[in-house]
Amino acid sequence: MSFLIDSSIMVTSQVLFFGFGWLFFMRQLFKDYEVRQYVVQVIFSVTFAFSCTMFELIIFEILGVLNSSSRYFHWKLNLCVILLILVFMVPFYIGYFVVSNIRLLHRQKLLFACVLWLTFMYFFWKLGDPFPILSPKHGILSIEQLISRVGVIGVTLMALLSGFGAVNCPYTYMSYFLRNVTDADILALERRLLQTMDMIVSKKKRIAVAHRTMFQRGEVHNKPTGFWGMIKSVTTSVAGSENLSLIQQEVDALEELSRQLFLETADLHATKERIEYSKTFQGKYFNFLGYFFSIYCVWKIFMATINIVFDRVGKTDPVTRGIEITVNYLGIQFDVKFWSQHISFILVGIIIVTSIRGLLITLTKFFYAISSSKSSNVIVLLLAQIMGMYFVSSVLLIRMSMPLEYRTIITEVLGELQFNFYHRWFDVIFLVSALSSILFLYLAHKQAPEKHMAL
Repeated sequence: MSFLIDSSIMVTSQVLFFGFGWLFFMRQLFKDYEVRQYVVQVIFSVTFAFSCTMFELIIFEILGVLNSSSRYFHWKLNLCVILLILVFMVPFYIGYFVVSNIRLLHRQKLLFACVLWLTFMYFFWKLGDPFPILSPKHGILSIEQLISRVGVIGVTLMALLSGFGAVNCPYTYMSYFLRNVTDADILALERRLLQTMDMIVSKKKRIAVAHRTMFQRGEVHNKPTGFWGMIKSVTTSVAGSENLSLIQQEVDALEELSRQLFLETADLHATKERIEYSKTFQGKYFNFLGYFFSIYCVWKIFMATINIVFDRVGKTDPVTRGIEITVNYLGIQFDVKFWSQHISFILVGIIIVTSIRGLLITLTKFFYAISSSKSSNVIVLLLAQIMGMYFVSSVLLIRMSMPLEYRTIITEVLGELQFNFYHRWFDVIFLVSALSSILFLYLAHKQAPEKHMAL
């Protein structure tokens, strides 16, 4: 009876997660597009539902909600379903919709979709060769073999996003990195933009007048042909005629300049608004957060470097370790186990909420940047693939943030994986991503004033 009650709780929560994923799909991703393939919407919502269910099971594990045997069963069921979606269903439908957009392959699109899926499976399986994730104890299609490969891809994506976010967040929030923009700068650039637009209009009028004059003289319909006609058109010139090709080249150059000036003007307006916003209370709060995250970024880069150099992986979760150090330093009586359990619950909850929110925001921006009416289905499926791998990898890494007694069931469910490898791999990719982001943002910040002066 308790198993049925536990299962009804899990099914109800999955229905709610599915509904939220469905609404996010309709209200955010596809609000500007017509839904023609409902299978894409179902796959995205199901992937989101089962991804959130894994986080829910982590919370239930810490709080002790549901029977332990019920949690173990739903862990296994959830992992089997999410792996079935990520390894078999989503890649097949991606190949199917890619082939559907190619007219020459319409008649055999099912066959070519299978070929693309088999190609994906080959490279997906070969992914395990250079990494220490294989285990001869398990079968070819065991959960351990699939999770180990999904984990490599997902951890890589997490580390790339985390490295860029750790650097970009303080760069975005801190007013220190804002350019000093005045109203005079904006007015001067707008004046240049208006002058450029006037020059474009003037030159286009000259082209239109020249075309009308040529039409009235019959030069458009009675152009000389042949070799002697070309010689005649070159050697003879009409008084007051315009060199249309040269003027058109000038118009093209001015239009390109106008585009650059418009983008620069919009950037100055945005920077001016950020300067005004930074003077408000909320802006000062985010500025403080920027300094905090900059310290966190430096600390994270330092610790990642230490972990890589000394091949170090923590055995104790950060909360318990931090409380132990504080208690030993202050020399006070403190129930470390009791408080580490509650603080770990809060920390894991914050990590889960921020991970889901941050990923959904990133997916929305990415979708709007590259989607079109033809490619929207393929892109949504790719985002579903990234989302599922991201959340599976989050479970692998969140395990280290949990006290030891709560890691047991996750270790049993995920199998004999090389958990230490994933943490080292995360540190390596995070370090590369963070340093590359620092270099990129430094060059972009340095180039912006030079570009403004050139314009």
